[in-house]
Amino acid sequence: MNDSAKKDFFLEGLSCAHCASTIESQICQMDGVKKASLNFATSTLSVEFDPSMKSDQIITQMKEDILNIEPDVTVKEKGKEKSTSHQTSGLWNHMNKKQLGILILGVLVFLLALWNPFAFIPSWVFYGLSYFLIGGDIVLKALRNIARGEVFDENFLMTVATIGAFAIQEFPEAVAVMLFYKVGEFFQDMAVEHSRKSITDLMDIRPDFARLMVGEKMKIVSPEEVGIGDWIVIQPGEKIPLDGIIMEGEANIDTSALTGESLPRKVKQGDSVLSGCINQNGVLKVQVSKVFRQSTVSKILELVENSASQKAPTENFITKFARYYTPAVVFTALALAVLPPLLLPDALFPDWLYRALVFLVISCPCALVISIPLGFFGGIGSASKVGILIKGGNYLEALNQVDTIVFDKTGTLTQGVFQVSHILPSSSFSEEDLLTYAAHIESYSNHPIALSILQAYGKDIDASKIKNYKEIPGQGLEATVGEQKILVGNDKLMKQNHISYEPVSFIGTHVYVAVNGIYAGVIIIADQIKKDALSTLQQLKQMGIKKTIMLTGDQVTIAQEVGRELNLDEIHAELLPQHKVKKLEELQEKQEMGKKLMFIGDGINDAPVLARADIGTAMGALGSDAAIEAADMVLMTDELSKLPQAFQIAKKTRRIVLENIVFALGTKGIVLLLGALGIASMWSAIFADVGVALLSILNAMRILILHKEISSNEK
Repeated sequence: MNDSAKKDFFLEGLSCAHCASTIESQICQMDGVKKASLNFATSTLSVEFDPSMKSDQIITQMKEDILNIEPDVTVKEKGKEKSTSHQTSGLWNHMNKKQLGILILGVLVFLLALWNPFAFIPSWVFYGLSYFLIGGDIVLKALRNIARGEVFDENFLMTVATIGAFAIQEFPEAVAVMLFYKVGEFFQDMAVEHSRKSITDLMDIRPDFARLMVGEKMKIVSPEEVGIGDWIVIQPGEKIPLDGIIMEGEANIDTSALTGESLPRKVKQGDSVLSGCINQNGVLKVQVSKVFRQSTVSKILELVENSASQKAPTENFITKFARYYTPAVVFTALALAVLPPLLLPDALFPDWLYRALVFLVISCPCALVISIPLGFFGGIGSASKVGILIKGGNYLEALNQVDTIVFDKTGTLTQGVFQVSHILPSSSFSEEDLLTYAAHIESYSNHPIALSILQAYGKDIDASKIKNYKEIPGQGLEATVGEQKILVGNDKLMKQNHISYEPVSFIGTHVYVAVNGIYAGVIIIADQIKKDALSTLQQLKQMGIKKTIMLTGDQVTIAQEVGRELNLDEIHAELLPQHKVKKLEELQEKQEMGKKLMFIGDGINDAPVLARADIGTAMGALGSDAAIEAADMVLMTDELSKLPQAFQIAKKTRRIVLENIVFALGTKGIVLLLGALGIASMWSAIFADVGVALLSILNAMRILILHKEISSNEK
């Protein structure tokens, strides 16, 4: 077996939600399979094998089992080629010409049965013939499943119900119910297919080709064929196929597919570019830095496609509920057909059998089994469209229980970049003098503080003016600039040289400057709070977040200043990574029952805390492998404003999912009651089954446009 103990398979032609659940359950029970998850929304089966066993034999047996359950399904191991199975949808996608011809012939025979100009031929002959033309395949599937031990599926329910209708001589209704069920199933399959295609389109960031430079010529190849160090060309309008560094050219690139940002980013020679972005203008020559399998676009696609393996509690509940619900209704229907005629003096067996058959048609839980997974996967897809990657439906649903958010400081609440915040010269010097002297003496250093001073100065440095440069460990720098002796450093440097200085109370790193032994002033270097931090925290409070807490390794005074500006509820400073984990565990112990705690960090040095939190969220993780691996949720840019969007998507996804549950169970419950009372007919039962499933799927598809609603609200 290869290094990877996990493989993905595409189940082409899978349209039965009950069959999908059966396949997943059976694969999970196979020897050599550690874990299996079937994503009905994308027809993808993810299987984790036992590394100590040969996977080839397990895969062969697995394919046989799948074909036994669903013979019309084609099992394909996911490889390099992009699946095109969801590129079209419609009636022709679900019926070939032969199937359509048989159905039309069945309808014609049914119409002939209703008219019956042949008095010498019993009408039930035409009804029987039309029944098997229209629903013969369903009857055969039911018999095949019964032989295999799979009894309680939709094929069995429809077969028993309609044959029962024949038994009580309700011939027209039996055929009509099968016909409308069959047509309803086609439309349901079309809705599922359209939903799948919408999800696929929503995340269609995979590049189709790469223009590989071979000498002076270009060759169009698959992105998988390009190696590290190869040069590729990206022309205007094309997707960037692989991560790399621009060697020639400049252009504006559209990063919206990865980050959800509408504004293009300007890139030039020396800049890094990520796969999945679109080159808007200009020709770029890029040296590849990662093979396709390790590229950003590949990792994001893998993350989103595999997100369904982490199922939400609601999904797991519905799956378990369906296993018990359908058999319970079947046995209730049996009791409804048999007990009243035996116990009630005026009860007629045909009447109660009809009521029982109505029960059977209603009982199929397809509306829930199909629409709930589509709902959660649609929510994950919408989140990815605005630059939020959520690793599973369980985390998407858990967002609704979050009431405490713990933030790292540097790179999360602050920009993580040192900048000059204040320039405070003494009375004998100007701000320009102070910055000029400091910039010249710091020009030899690559320390972040030195770089921030040079950035603030913003002019070229004349190195010929700098002489006698000397670094004083733990204190600062000394040099001659022109004819002036300059000292730049901390308060220890001032004290060491007996220079009287003026201490200031500003938060940040203090860089004191002296010229010829005279105090010239101080420059304050500080990590700036992000522009959207305060507004985001205010939004979170309005959305029901009770506590906002900061854990940082920075000094207490700096942490307190940041906490005061952002109105944080708690601040814990000067913490090492292990102390952060301990503090997080203490906070979790104080959580209310059923409530969740989220931690937000940069995804690399905060990995232990991210893993320990109920929901670990990585900030500013565009292209960061460590962040994607460590976190449960990844914000693709360093914008905190993405966080309220994630909560909005989670809230709306939950609402739509609950709508489907209430609508499906409510409608079925009402029709079941009416059926038991003899009020509901087979037609009502068909609506309670196929009609409710179709409407639930259409409602779930609303989740696919959540990203558009949120984007429009942000403008």
